[in-house]
Amino acid sequence: MTEPALHATEHEDSLERHAAARKSTLVSVAVNLVLTVLQVAVGIFARSQALIADGLHSLSDLLADFVVLIASHHSRKGPDEDHPYGHQRYENAASLVLGLLLLAVGVGMLVSAAGKFNDPGSIPRVHPLALFVALFTLVSKEGLFRYMLGIAERVRSTMLVANAWHARSDALSSLVVALGIAGNMLGYPLLDPAAALVVGLMIVKTGGEFAWDALSDLMDRAADAEAEAKIRETLLATPGVAGVHDLRTRKMGDMIVVDVHLEVDGDLNVREGHAIALNARARVLAGHPVLNVMTHVDPD
Repeated sequence: MTEPALHATEHEDSLERHAAARKSTLVSVAVNLVLTVLQVAVGIFARSQALIADGLHSLSDLLADFVVLIASHHSRKGPDEDHPYGHQRYENAASLVLGLLLLAVGVGMLVSAAGKFNDPGSIPRVHPLALFVALFTLVSKEGLFRYMLGIAERVRSTMLVANAWHARSDALSSLVVALGIAGNMLGYPLLDPAAALVVGLMIVKTGGEFAWDALSDLMDRAADAEAEAKIRETLLATPGVAGVHDLRTRKMGDMIVVDVHLEVDGDLNVREGHAIALNARARVLAGHPVLNVMTHVDPD
């Protein structure tokens, strides 16, 4: 593949990823906006702490969606003088913000729910309307998860995958909320704040995982072993490459930056060795989610 054709393909992939991220996130914004208003309003009316907690969870999702939209807009910018590798790490930064946001919301829920256990007699009986809203939320979030994951896997975006699984965790939390509300209606009032407590723990766990993964990527975490093995195979399959050593990778958003030493025939001239290295680089860029390949040619 020629260099112009390669750059054209990379540009098309970038545009597709941006369009997919924008579309799926706008759908998520619409769903979370409706659910936030519905859950909080009905939660207050029905006197369900669990439903209010789930509504605040949906509100955090809404804020997270705006973070994703901002990151998607900035990450598609090309290289400039201050960012020679582009702006891919806006996605890592967005995931870090999303994780910290979830941690803050989760801790707040835990504190609020724990306070109810000190005075069980003050827990009111929940109105049946809360159960219907919880079940509606469960179905909506599960549908949103399946929709977003399909798009994320198609465009190979870890940020969108994270946001999709965030929606799945919301569906699970809504299931817990529905069970807590049902228990309260059956005469077990503590189950409503208990459900709120479980939701808080789930949010804290999810937020911690997102924040840690994003922080690791920002600290130049290497690509996983499977991705590195496939890149190595592509390099070794390049005509003229006799061996590969010192292969190093680091994550850059959803992309990978590669540094590698290529072993070629020591009797080749500089031009021939350079042509082999260019071919190896082009093959890796075309076949893997790689942003750049820095090669060094060693005589075999």
